[in-house]
Formats: sequence, structure tokens, C-alpha cells
Amino acid sequence: MTVVKVAVAAYGVEFLPDWAGYEARIGGWVRDAASQGATLLVFPEYAALELVSLLPRELHHDVLAMRPALQAFVPDILSLHARLAREHGVCIVAGSLPVAAGPGFVNRAHVFGPDGSVSFQDKLLMTRFEAEEWDISPGQGVRVFELSGVRFGVAICYDSEFPLLARRMAEAGAELLVVPSFTGSPRGYTRVRVGSMARALENQLYALHAPLIADAPWTYAVEDAHGRAGIYAPSDDGLPEDGIVAQGEWNTPGWLVTELDLSLIRHVRVDGHVLNWRDRVAGQERPTSAEVVHLGVPALG
Repeated sequence: MTVVKVAVAAYGVEFLPDWAGYEARIGGWVRDAASQGATLLVFPEYAALELVSLLPRELHHDVLAMRPALQAFVPDILSLHARLAREHGVCIVAGSLPVAAGPGFVNRAHVFGPDGSVSFQDKLLMTRFEAEEWDISPGQGVRVFELSGVRFGVAICYDSEFPLLARRMAEAGAELLVVPSFTGSPRGYTRVRVGSMARALENQLYALHAPLIADAPWTYAVEDAHGRAGIYAPSDDGLPEDGIVAQGEWNTPGWLVTELDLSLIRHVRVDGHVLNWRDRVAGQERPTSAEVVHLGVPALG
């Protein structure tokens, strides 16, 4: 496959009336993207946390107690997304949520194939909020997912800010980097955006940034979130000069649906103006430990 149509969500958190309301919401979003011809659908980090609205009210701001309570929804979340993926023949990167794993909880994004199969990618690097207040643990392992011959990796939010994780995915054949995010301020959004663009540059691939949008004072978990959906590429032959393939409106929920030509990525990897992908090994091996050079002090008078 040389062309893939993707749908990247800026997903707005809502207070749900019941499980049926959530089912209808997700079903409507998937149906909308599929009707536009998208085959890879990406929801943001912690998008599933609007389900906190279905927990007892005393848990809405209790970020520790909500974690085990949310586990009751996991089987139905998996069943719902698997069914929607099969019905519409699409791949879905679902909104992540804390999932029980070992003695604690990880931030897990489930990935559903068009046949209803399910896998996942855990977040590997925790933000201070996750580590210090929420007690979310780092996951284990890096996966690359293959859809009709196209491989993609999932770098959840903060993970996109670290070069080696995306490089491992690219070295396993990823030509798309999916970046679901939840950022509580424009500064946080900018960090993930810049990280996504840098990973696209370094690895000469497309980066798909799906942000959560929230004005939800009813829960401390995701009470405020900002961003705009974006798709980025290395700025080279046949690709946008500013590296921005497409982007949505600021803090505006909706799909960003775009057709991506993988032949452009494949071309610049072998014959671009620069060859970041080829030179990644030299870029790692040639720098030595930095020598500190003292330049003296200004002469007086």
C-alpha cells in the first residue's frame, strides 16, 4: 500500500448519562470517520476517562480510587471497539485509560484490527502527574502494528518527547507514528507537538497527533485539556515546507481526515535533500563525551 487515509481525533470530553450514551458517542465517531474513507482511526490519550462520569460522584475527583473502579468498564470497552472495527472494516487506536497490570495500573491504548483483533501499547514514560499523584506505572515493551502492509507505532503523549522510543518503532518498519495526547495547558500541547514534529524529522515518517479537548470541572482526572489535531512530516521533497501536512482548529472537537502518500516518505528516506534516517547511526556514534572549554573571563577596564 502506498496511500493510507487516516482520521485523527480532537476528542471532546462529555459528561455521560449512561453506558449507552458512551456506546452511541463512540459509534457515531467511528461511523463518521469510516464514512469519509478513513481506515486508521486515532483517539486521544485518556479519552476513555469520560467514563468517570458513570462512577459514583465521590470518585470523580479521587484519582486513586477511580482506577480500580474503572476496570469494570474494560471488558465492554474492548467489546465495543472490536465490534465497531469489524463492522466498519477499520483499525482503531482507542482512547487510553488506566488498566490494572501486575500490582498497579498502566496507561494503555488498545489497538483494534479490522477483523476485531485487539492488541495494545502502554505508555512507557510517566508525567509528574501520573507518577506523583495518580500512581500510574510505566508499561513494558514497544510494539509496531501492521495494517494492510503499513506499519505504525503508538507513542503516548510524553513518550513522543523521547527520540529512542520512536526510533525503535521506525527500525521495526513504522512509517507512521501515532501520538495520542492529553495536555492540561497550551504549553503541554506545544511540547507534544514539537516532539511529534521532531520524531517525524528524525525518522522521516508521518506523525499523527490526536489531542484530548476538555472543560470538565466535574473530574480532576481530565478537567482541562487543550490542543488541535495535527499531522506532521519531514519537510523535504514533495512534503510541506513547514512540516505540517494538516491541522484542525484550536480546541475544536472533530476528525482531521487526510490521505497520506507513503511513497513520499519512502522517497525522502533514500533520496531526500537530507538523509536523517540513513544518518541516524552516525548521529549516535560520532558525538563523543563533551569536552568543557574554558574561555576565560572578560578583561577589566
